[in-house]
Amino acid sequence: MLSTLARAATRRPLTVMLLWGLFLLLGFGLGTGVFGRLSDDVPDVPGTESQVAAEHLDGLDPAGDSITGVVEAAAVTDPAVRAEVRRAVADLREVAGVAEVPDPYATPGTVAEDGRALVVSVTLEGGLDDDAEEAAVDDAADRLHGIDGSAVSGVHVSGGPLLGQQLGERAQEDVKNAELISLPVVLVLLLVVFGGLRAAGLPLLVAVAGIAGAFLALFGFSHVTDISVYAIQVTTMLGLGLAVDYALLMLVRFREERRHIPDVVEAVHRTVAAAGRTVLFSGLTVAVSLAGLLVFPSTFLRSMGLAVAAVVVVDMLAALTLLPALLTRFGGRIPPAKARPEEGRLFARLARFAARRRVAVLAVAVPALLVVALPVTGMSINLGDARQLPKSTEARQLYDAIEAHFPPGTGVSPVTVVLRPGTDTATADRIGAIAGGTTVRDLPGGTTVLELPAGGAADGPAATELVERVRDLRGDAPVQVTGSAAQLVDFRQMLADRAPWAALTVLTGIFVLLFAFTGSVLLPLRTVATTLLSLGAALGAVVWVFQDGHLAGPIGAEGLGALSLTAPPLIIAIAFGLAMDYELFILARMREARERTGDDREAVVIGLRRSGRVVTCAALLLAVVFGAFMTGGFSPILQIGLGLTLAVLIDATVVRMLLVPATMALLGRHAWWAPKPLRRAHERFGVREEAPGPAPAPPQPAAR
Repeated sequence: MLSTLARAATRRPLTVMLLWGLFLLLGFGLGTGVFGRLSDDVPDVPGTESQVAAEHLDGLDPAGDSITGVVEAAAVTDPAVRAEVRRAVADLREVAGVAEVPDPYATPGTVAEDGRALVVSVTLEGGLDDDAEEAAVDDAADRLHGIDGSAVSGVHVSGGPLLGQQLGERAQEDVKNAELISLPVVLVLLLVVFGGLRAAGLPLLVAVAGIAGAFLALFGFSHVTDISVYAIQVTTMLGLGLAVDYALLMLVRFREERRHIPDVVEAVHRTVAAAGRTVLFSGLTVAVSLAGLLVFPSTFLRSMGLAVAAVVVVDMLAALTLLPALLTRFGGRIPPAKARPEEGRLFARLARFAARRRVAVLAVAVPALLVVALPVTGMSINLGDARQLPKSTEARQLYDAIEAHFPPGTGVSPVTVVLRPGTDTATADRIGAIAGGTTVRDLPGGTTVLELPAGGAADGPAATELVERVRDLRGDAPVQVTGSAAQLVDFRQMLADRAPWAALTVLTGIFVLLFAFTGSVLLPLRTVATTLLSLGAALGAVVWVFQDGHLAGPIGAEGLGALSLTAPPLIIAIAFGLAMDYELFILARMREARERTGDDREAVVIGLRRSGRVVTCAALLLAVVFGAFMTGGFSPILQIGLGLTLAVLIDATVVRMLLVPATMALLGRHAWWAPKPLRRAHERFGVREEAPGPAPAPPQPAAR
């Protein structure tokens, strides 16, 4: 397959480039439409009790969404402010699609006790189509923002469908800013690595293809499932980073081949035969790592797994087709790599040191990584609130205004208990007596709804404990619990139930791929063990910063008492795949050296010497990309970005430069062992990473 792709790219490079050009136009034209289709409904899990109950209520009482405005003033009861607010309320009631706008001066609890703020709530009609709802939301938000006057100090509007719209706009701005930051920095680093603009520019062209693929994949999936507002940053950062990684590996190999082969086309073929096979397996291992997300019934996790896997495949195909075509066309102008005897000497020294002091290296590095990973044992996740958003977003400003002027818990969603027909009175009374201030609503068909005050945050410990108490108390009665706290309880349970199956799926797939790549059964086990160490350390650091609040300020974050429920599964899935990336980079070189020299220990040294620079540069470039996306300020993206950055850096340094040579030396020749039946199966069916044959000798001048 690889030889076919290489021949196609070298025979018709202009055709390949034209096809990719059309793909870029689609990605940056049609694909950017995803920014208007993003959703903030992350915790929805089809089939769970909270989701079933919510759908039941929507069917009985299809009330529309609502948006909220907070008006701040020196005194909101000032006659001028009162008159302005009441004119706005009257206008809002005339907006098409608006069902209800209560008078904030006549509604209990909507005017702050300090008299400096009031809440205006706008409820939309139920059953509006998307266009009508969007028009109603925009008109209502514009009128609320129009409340002005010398006494009004500020108006903040968000909530409901407006929140998703605001987050989508902010996500688009953050992606654009991150690209403006990361691409020039990546270009400068590539210039340092390659020493020339032509070679440095090619990985960026592949990276642009990765970004277009991210947009197009998300846009396609948005027509069949909800796409989270956070998905755009995650997929774009990964698409950009992996594209640069793969292109870097291919270009380094191409320049090495050009050192011995004057013919550009032949050098491209040999590059694809060697480095291209590594890219292929790398892309497959990353995709398999993300396949674990498909085991979870969560719409968010499944859509993220599909979208990110699609982006990885696009990056892989771009590296295996677009880059060879570009090299065929322009590779003759890229200077070959210079033969430097000292090149990679540092990595060779590290490998020899770790091999000689293998027990000491393991005794120091493994406990150190375990200590950094310790905070994971106290990790907690929740839905989060507006504190996860940057302070410049209007949703965060609305949250801060309510926090500043209203009692704690104002606006917090209650725990909603749905009493289906057949619920006995005694059970209903016991549930209603759990919390004071219970609100009772009777709906058509004999369904009764109890709204229990959550007490604190909507997804805080008190609220989740209340959900569990109700579920314990109901017995066999047809009672269901929904609301934010119930969604969190169900999401946590879903993770606990499906995580073992996800892990089994990923580990099985990784084992099969690594066995096909290496022919060993011990190397996959060693790889998984060392990868889990770097992954645990990275996740432990994220908990220490974002949950416990240590050193959160310098990166523009704050301790929130828990991680976003989106962060841990994505960090684990993506970081595991990226670690496999670097493992394959190194193993490919070790295998080549082993087949050439027959010396297991020297193969480790040679492999690390020849791959260490690529792995280090790739990790640094990925860290730059992830760091650029962390400038946006969304806490879930900060968490994912920091987790992936640390995982990549720890894996590329401590694990790959020290633990890998130490464990390989400890295993010795047994590292490549497999039982005879599996060895025969690999020889027959496995994909062998064979080093290219010796380069043809340059032609000698004819004798005179």
